[in-house]
Amino acid sequence: MNAKDMDARSPILCVGTTPAVQRVMAFGRLKLDAVNRAVTTRDGVAGKSVNVAKVLKALGEHPIATGFLGGDRGEYLRLTLEHRGIESDFVSVATCTRQCVTVIDEATRAVTELVEESSPAEAADFAQLLAIVRRRVGQCRAVVMSGTIAPNGPSDLYAQCTRMAHAVGAISAVDAQGPALLASLEAGPALVKPNRTELAATTGRTLASDAEVVAALRELAARGAQRVVVTAGRQPTLAFDGRTVWRVSVPQVAAVNPIGSGDAFTAGLVSRLARGDDLGEACRWGTAAGAANALSLLAGEVERADVERLAREVEVQPFHPALANPR
Repeated sequence: MNAKDMDARSPILCVGTTPAVQRVMAFGRLKLDAVNRAVTTRDGVAGKSVNVAKVLKALGEHPIATGFLGGDRGEYLRLTLEHRGIESDFVSVATCTRQCVTVIDEATRAVTELVEESSPAEAADFAQLLAIVRRRVGQCRAVVMSGTIAPNGPSDLYAQCTRMAHAVGAISAVDAQGPALLASLEAGPALVKPNRTELAATTGRTLASDAEVVAALRELAARGAQRVVVTAGRQPTLAFDGRTVWRVSVPQVAAVNPIGSGDAFTAGLVSRLARGDDLGEACRWGTAAGAANALSLLAGEVERADVERLAREVEVQPFHPALANPR
C-alpha cells in the first residue's frame, strides 16, 4: 500500500459536475393543489460530490471539491464550502448552478425531491476539469467521482479520472450509473457503489432477490471493478471484494430526511478504505454515515458522534446467497 494512502492528512478529491444549491421545506401536513406554509425551511449546498465532501470533512478528512459552478448560486456554494473549511477548486461555467428543493410531509414522513437538471457544459469546461484533476491527484490518497455527468460531457469522464488516480497510487471510487459507470469499469476502479435501483438500470434487468444482486456484483467485478458495493436504503448492503460477499445491516433510525444518505455512505466507505480497512469493515462505517445523514434536514450534514455511535450497531457478515435463497 502506498504510504500516502495511510496518511490521514492527504486530501481526498471529490469530483462531480452537477452540484446544487439545496432548499429543504418541511410541512406539518402537505396538501396538493392548496396553499402550504412551511414550518421549517433550511438552505444549504448539495449535489452528490458536495455531499461527499461535507461528510468527509465531518469525519476528520481533508476533502477537495471540484466540478462546475456558475452564477450567483455557484458563488454561494463556493463561499459556503469556504466557510465550512472545505477546500475547493471549481471550474467557472457560463450557466447558473442548479437549485433543488426537498419537500417533507411531517405527518406522513413522505420526502419529495424536486430536481432541477444540470445545464449543458462546454467541451472546454470538461477539459479544464480534467486538468484540475490531473494537477491535484498527485497529492491525494483517493478520488471520489459522484453523480450524473453534465450534458455534453464524455461518458468516459470518470474512466479518465480513474486512470489518473491509478497512475499515482490513489484509490478510485465511482458512484454513478448507466454509461458513466459502465465506461469507468474499463479503467478498473478500486470501488464502484451504485444503489440497487441504479445497478438494475445499469445491468438492464430486475434484481428481485439478493442472489440476483450478488450475480450483478460479480458481473461488475468481472468487467473491471476491484470492489463493488450496492446499497438498498433501509435494507442490508451487499458488497464484493473479489473474494468475499459481505452483507451489512442498516441501523434503524427515526429518519428526518434520507436524501444524501448514499453520498454519506460513500464518504464513510472511502474514508475507511483509505485508512486501510477491509471492505467489510469499511462498509460498517459507510453504513453508519448513511444512517447518520438521515437524522438531519439537510443532505450531507452528519455529526461524527452519531456516526461513531451507529457504527457499533452495524452487523457485518460473510454472505452466501445459495443458503439465503434455497430452491
